[in-house]
Order: sequence, then structure tokens, then C-alpha cells
Amino acid sequence: MNRDIDEALLTRIRETYARVRSEQAIKALQRNGFEAAYAATPEEAAQKVFELVPAGASVGVGGSMTARQLGLLRALAERGHKVVHHWLPGLTPAEARRLRLEESVCDVYLTSSNAITLDGKLVNVDGTGNRAGAMMYGPGRVIVVAGYNKVVADVDEAVARIKAVAAPMNAIRYSYKTPCALTGVCNDCSSPDRLCRVTAIIERRPNSIRFNVLLVGAELGF
Repeated sequence: MNRDIDEALLTRIRETYARVRSEQAIKALQRNGFEAAYAATPEEAAQKVFELVPAGASVGVGGSMTARQLGLLRALAERGHKVVHHWLPGLTPAEARRLRLEESVCDVYLTSSNAITLDGKLVNVDGTGNRAGAMMYGPGRVIVVAGYNKVVADVDEAVARIKAVAAPMNAIRYSYKTPCALTGVCNDCSSPDRLCRVTAIIERRPNSIRFNVLLVGAELGF
């Protein structure tokens, strides 16, 4: 196919934009006490995660599409880590609750973030609250892996992104009948399937937790 623009040029522009935008957020995250770094590719991101997880550590995994896109659950289990997660078919509510609690007290909690601001804050909206809670208290180390598509200007843009992108896509994934899943637009949602129930803004690294944020030069997750 003949094209009017060089695909290599487009790739270079996108890669540069991802890196420059991510580096702004990383500097702010570091000022806020987080250990933050950049990975240019998903493969590099996975390798950095492996380096951060100590030998023999148990790993709890929150509801993260990003971690699964990177193949981290399987790879960590193959390395001999105990991997705990609640995305298993056929679980009873009691079993799912037990696994969510166990995730939060593993040596390492691995997840993503709905949005990361250019001034170094992590913004997340949960339906159950287990992911937001585990990012703030419980594990000895938290590792957040996020694509550069999660980087936003500020908290207001973070919440807007979650309402317009992350929540509808997750509702579609679960086959929920929320207004945002049916129309793509957030409105006054009183659906029993509502996902937006707990909003957490982490402004600084929580005390007593070693907290790593890894931004990736690729679009990952919702």
C-alpha cells in the first residue's frame, strides 16, 4: 500500500511523545516519594518487574489488564513465585473475598493505575475497593505498571479519563448494563452494576510501603 507519510517517522514521533510525557510524570512521582522509572517497551517493562520482585516473594495481583497483557502472572509463577489473584472462573463470593484479602498481604502487590498525573499523583476508581486499599496498606512493596496512555494533566483530567474510558471499557468487559457501557457516556448512574464506587487519590508514597511506579512507552490496559 502506498502511503503519504513514512511509518517509521510516525513510530519515532509516538515513541518520543510517550517518553517525554512519561518522564515529566516520573520526575513528579519521584518528588512525591515514589520510586519511578520508564520502560520503552512492554518487554523491557516485564524485565524491570522481574528485577523488582525478590526471590521467593509472594505476589498479589489486583484487577489489572496491564499485568495480564504483559504476561506477568504466568511468568512470575514459572519463576517459582506464589501468585495470588481473584480473576478465576467459578469463584463463590466468599472465595473471591478471601483471595482479595490474601492479595493485599502478599510480599508484593502488582497492579496498574487508572490514571497518573503530571504532578505525580495516582488516581483510581474501584467497585470493591480492594485494589485501592492494597495500594495504600498491607503489602511490603507495591509495583504499579502503566502505559503512557494513563498519563494525564491533573486529578480533574484523571477522573474524567476514568469516567470516559476506563469505567465504560471495564463495564463492557464484564457485560454490565451500566449507562456508560450502553452509551459510552457517563451519567447519573444508579445501576446495581455500577463500578465507580470508591475513588482514591495517592498524593505521596504511603508510609511503610516501598512503592514503584513503572511507566511504559506503549498503550496498555484501559
